Amino acid sequence: MNILVTGASKGIGNVIAHELKSCGKVFVTSRNEEALKALDCSGYFVCDLANKVDLVRLGDFIEENNIDVLINNAGEYIYSAVDDNKIEDLEHILAVNLKAPIYLTGRAVGYMKNKKWGRVVNIGSISGVMGEACASMYSSSKAGLVGFSKAAGLELAQVGITVNTINPGWVDTELGKSSIDESEFTQEEIIECIPQRRFVAPQEVAGLVKYLISEEAKGLTGQSINLCAGLSVGI
Repeated sequence: MNILVTGASKGIGNVIAHELKSCGKVFVTSRNEEALKALDCSGYFVCDLANKVDLVRLGDFIEENNIDVLINNAGEYIYSAVDDNKIEDLEHILAVNLKAPIYLTGRAVGYMKNKKWGRVVNIGSISGVMGEACASMYSSSKAGLVGFSKAAGLELAQVGITVNTINPGWVDTELGKSSIDESEFTQEEIIECIPQRRFVAPQEVAGLVKYLISEEAKGLTGQSINLCAGLSVGI
């Protein structure tokens, strides 16, 4: 396997990159070159996914390295009331969270089709399934990944390529903690709303990614999987 993990410099992406080293060659990308070097993977590409020139060059990198497993993990979070949403924030979050995964998948699929095998895993969010007040831009972008996985999974089902989305709930990462700081709730109040009364560990997300790219998961495609400690079930 030739694997690319976006947003690998920290958080979930960093853990995924480490976890998948046992599966094949792992390539990583983010804006932080020093963090990418520290991962000691098979290769890296410094890229701002919101920059069109960078994004196209990353697509070239994907084709040059015959990527057959694409993990679209990179994401941005913006906490904002609907009537405070700014056009520049909307453009940015859609570029990173939705447009980049769609474009990069398109660049990877050619090689996958020739090989008649491939895996695409999108890291969404439970906010894209349930909705999150004061995070409408984020929720919308992540909901788009669910729709994209269904459409692409259907389109590519007969050529051995699977496309799925994992929707984590509150995850114990830097991004998760910063989103708490931006919200009007304390960590204790948020935990009280989670059925299992805990945050999801990034290792749990990485483990599910590892399963989805395996042969054992070849029958799973176009799916939206909620890894959220029961948050999507109810309170």
